[in-house]
Amino acid sequence: MDAELICYCFGYTAADIKADVIRNGRSTILERIVREKQGGICRCAETNPSSR
Repeated sequence: MDAELICYCFGYTAADIKADVIRNGRSTILERIVREKQGGICRCAETNPSSR
């Protein structure tokens, strides 16, 4: 389950996010994803099989 791809745009897995929270006390990955989406660098519709 930890190898499950969570972010198709940037290739993050559930294990990556868990490790990030343990290491930083919060999800810096989530912060990066939000920042990139706000900057228009998001290709979820093209890369996510469910187009989300």
